[in-house]
Amino acid sequence: MKPATMEFLKQRFGEYYQKGFLTVPSALEQREWGFVFFDPSSEIRMRRHISFCDQQELTSYLRSMVPAHAYYSTAYYATPSAPTMNEKGWCGADLIFDIDADHIIRGPYDVMLERVREETIKLVAMLTDELGFAAHDLAVVFSGGRGYHIHVKDIAVRGWGSHERREVVDYVCGTGISPGVLLRGGAACHQGWGRRYTDAARDYLADILGMERADAIRKLTAVRGIGETSAEALLERRDMIIDEIGRDPYHALARNRVMRTIAASDEFRTILRNYAALADEPVTTDTRRLIRMPTSLHGGSGFRVTPLTTSELHDFDPLINAVTFGIRDVKIDMRSSLTIPLLGNTHALEKGISAVPEALAVFLCCRGLAEIAGVR
Repeated sequence: MKPATMEFLKQRFGEYYQKGFLTVPSALEQREWGFVFFDPSSEIRMRRHISFCDQQELTSYLRSMVPAHAYYSTAYYATPSAPTMNEKGWCGADLIFDIDADHIIRGPYDVMLERVREETIKLVAMLTDELGFAAHDLAVVFSGGRGYHIHVKDIAVRGWGSHERREVVDYVCGTGISPGVLLRGGAACHQGWGRRYTDAARDYLADILGMERADAIRKLTAVRGIGETSAEALLERRDMIIDEIGRDPYHALARNRVMRTIAASDEFRTILRNYAALADEPVTTDTRRLIRMPTSLHGGSGFRVTPLTTSELHDFDPLINAVTFGIRDVKIDMRSSLTIPLLGNTHALEKGISAVPEALAVFLCCRGLAEIAGVR
């Protein structure tokens, strides 16, 4: 990043921190803070082991130092500024889920953002409908980059260790789920992961139903453990099996050898994975994690790390709602051609110098896709 580009970003971020409305986490004085700055000459990538006594002290620091990234600990400490983790005195931690597009999909930025929002909605539904967390105890935050964080504010989870947190994230990700246990009759097989297994099985059989018979046979016999005779028998009974899944999923899926073999295949696991909430597991199990400060700015995009209610998530568009800068023209030098939507408009940019809205200039410079033009 050229000096002129860095100065442009620091000025824009500085203006935001002077004027922007900033929120702080609960128990501010018990949090460790970490910051990454724009200065490329610094040998220290992140300055951490910092604490603040109140919101005024934190705000003053942000306004004077103008960080590119601001983080605070999900943990509560007796002495958060202590230089080692052992000296800090762990007092508990929030339960955090991170949904990041990097682990889900590759593609255009707007497509990634839409997919990761859908995954976050799925996770919220799991937490409230299946795991019993109240919606008002969940804080959803757009990370400012390619994902969302969900903060569970229920005080009952603060004392959980990594093992308890692992059990929760394993559930939402579907890790280690046994269909034989889930589908053993009763209401459980028609909700939660029992329902997801039956839905995935219906998807698999519906795919076969739409194939030519020879293609369906090839698909089934490609699964290790299924021969041609078994494949043909399944095709003969597939309509009955689909019907039986609705009436007796345990017998249709867990007791049927061919369906049990299919359920162990990579293809079926891929179908089932689409029903999971694809959370980043290490974030949830880590009891000493640093997480982005809501209402701060993301140094990789210039977008606001935006707090949301669970109901606001459904209509949230980061390319509009997380944009904080204006539309005055700024000259930039694009490294390559690019088309990107922002603030309701689609911008088709060619390599070289062009004038773009300030908000887009900030985004492109933060991403390393452009430099400020006209200054050496």
